[in-house]
Amino acid sequence: MKYKDYYETLGVPRGATQDDIKHAYRKLARKYHPDVSKMADAEARFKEINEANEVLKDPEKRAAYDQMGSNWKAGQEFKPPPNWDAGFEFRGGQGGPFGAGGSFGGAEGFDASDFFESLFGRRGAASSGARRRGAMQGEDHHAKVLIDLEDSYRGAERTISLRAPVETPDGRVAMQERTLDVHIPKGIRTGQHLRLAKQGSPGSGGGSAGDLYLEIEFKPHPVFRVEGADVSVDLPLALWEAALGATVDVPTPEGTVQLTIPKGSQAGRKLRLKGRGLPGKNPGDLYAVLAIVLPKADTEAARAAYETLAKAFPDFRPRAHLQG
Repeated sequence: MKYKDYYETLGVPRGATQDDIKHAYRKLARKYHPDVSKMADAEARFKEINEANEVLKDPEKRAAYDQMGSNWKAGQEFKPPPNWDAGFEFRGGQGGPFGAGGSFGGAEGFDASDFFESLFGRRGAASSGARRRGAMQGEDHHAKVLIDLEDSYRGAERTISLRAPVETPDGRVAMQERTLDVHIPKGIRTGQHLRLAKQGSPGSGGGSAGDLYLEIEFKPHPVFRVEGADVSVDLPLALWEAALGATVDVPTPEGTVQLTIPKGSQAGRKLRLKGRGLPGKNPGDLYAVLAIVLPKADTEAARAAYETLAKAFPDFRPRAHLQG
């Protein structure tokens, strides 16, 4: 997938005001409109211009796009970094930060590219105008937050920081930060939402404020992997522990437990610790994935030990299955 430089497409600098973007778009749209222009690439250029405008005219999409940095070049291979939108606060409820309702068609001739969809999703071209459940009620907000895996096991009280894009009086986009104290309930899982009542946009005419929905995502963990309610950990074993069996210590997010390794265990085998995954009404399991680690043959004694092992198994053919 290729990176798109929307500022370059509209011919404006990154520090352009919203009015600058509006004027640039109107000028280019008139020039390349397929009903007016005789240029061979008019239709393709018109679509590119509309896509760039769809992002840069909206302070939220523009702020998200800008956080990718200015080091990317148009046409460069691009993949959004994991959780690139964490900590961003946007208008919209649980359906996602860039337009929970509506569909493409927000701009004439707008046909979203793969690049656009990778950042804003299939419904990203929906209007970012107010979404109200009642005429006077404030708009709901949405943000993704990263928490530690251990917080799900124990529950926690955390202070989180959120950044929201706002348009400044001079027509530029700036980030406004706020902090909130949040209770992380025990057993929460990736993709679930926490609702913070009345932390969205203020209401008007005496109406109540909207709510803030926090989508939960786990921070990458140096030891554990999470899939649904299950947790996995790679468990290194010595060759003799796998062959002869052993009782070894296994780390879990709740502390170390002992696990019996059956005789003749092979690398890649998964041993289940029932109920030691994410807690809850239906707790997940923890899987120890076995990996065999060999000591280095960096001394005379070590090399002799390996030679003795080779002589002890003269008929062992680890690649026999590759030869049919």
